[in-house]
Amino acid sequence: QSVIIKNDFKEEWVSDLKGIKSLESLSKEDLIKNIRDKGIVGMGGATFPTAVKLSPPKDKVIDVIIANGAECEPYLTTDYRVMMEYPEKIINGLLVEMKITEAKHGIVAIETNKKDAAVLLEENVKKRGLDNVEVVLVKTKYPQGGEKQLIKAVLGKEVPAEKLPLEVGAIVQNVGTLKAISEAVFEGKPLIERGVTVSGSAIKKPGNYIIRIGTTVTDIIQQTGGLTKKLRKLIFGGPMMGIAQSTIEVPVTKGTSGILFFGEEVLDMAPQDEMPCIRCSRCVDWCPIGLMPLLIDHAWRRDDIKLTETLNATDCIECGVCSYVCPSKRHLTENVRNAKQKILKQRKIETAKQAAFEKIKALKVKKAQEEKEKLDEGEKANG
Repeated sequence: QSVIIKNDFKEEWVSDLKGIKSLESLSKEDLIKNIRDKGIVGMGGATFPTAVKLSPPKDKVIDVIIANGAECEPYLTTDYRVMMEYPEKIINGLLVEMKITEAKHGIVAIETNKKDAAVLLEENVKKRGLDNVEVVLVKTKYPQGGEKQLIKAVLGKEVPAEKLPLEVGAIVQNVGTLKAISEAVFEGKPLIERGVTVSGSAIKKPGNYIIRIGTTVTDIIQQTGGLTKKLRKLIFGGPMMGIAQSTIEVPVTKGTSGILFFGEEVLDMAPQDEMPCIRCSRCVDWCPIGLMPLLIDHAWRRDDIKLTETLNATDCIECGVCSYVCPSKRHLTENVRNAKQKILKQRKIETAKQAAFEKIKALKVKKAQEEKEKLDEGEKANG
């Protein structure tokens, strides 16, 4: 048997998808369930389940929710358009998260090159009389939109190594995610579409589009006027942290913030042959996390995973800056990423081994206890 799905093109919502009129009508638990049921995830790229992010351990107090409007990757402007066109929904989503976490303060962080968006959000905040929400401008630089970098810029606090923002009482949420939360709670709308920047030298009609999750690049090319030249590089995301695709038969996902199309000119930007490290320290000076990429790279090439862990390779945010500034064209980001993934994989294996050991130990204790109880019962029967 098979199931055939046919589109009736009526675009009719099912009747039980309804929103609420006031936040007061739902408890924190109901709001989290609503967000989870509507499939809301982080739309900045990580796609971490938002319901989980809004459920920190009970011993962690959240003081502030930061709306991340610091869209810093070249080409990408989808968050900017969301802020320009849906400021009310962003503030709605921020208020929902503040209620769930009991955070007393909300901040919308926007880079200085998007002051017009900041004005719209500020007007919305003032119109509602929200004394506990403010809009702040942060320096335009890459990678300002990283969680730890934004917290440092806005709060002046540093998130400890291998720790999450909740360690400093903060949760950072992408503005697109906040819009989706608002639509889920107040309109009953699940996450079925998102804003995507379609750009690059090889696409005829670049722009920001609302695109359904699951739409293939093939369809997007057709709907945006087609290609202007032979496609040589297709990237999901931005040019710094995005992932190159090998085919146009790939779908938009919840984390697809941009789709970039490039022609022959990318051949001039192709990776060059690596040269020996000259110890110039550029990668160290420019690393936004404060890592030493050259040392991690050397340790990785020697297969010294323990040393890469000591050098905090797992803190790498894979921004690509170290590779970009390296005059020797070393594949620093790639090797630090590989080291990070191997460390995390080994930790996962060790955790599984420890869990198995504890399970076997518990079974042995249980078996010994049962045997002792049987002996005790036998002695009582004979006595």
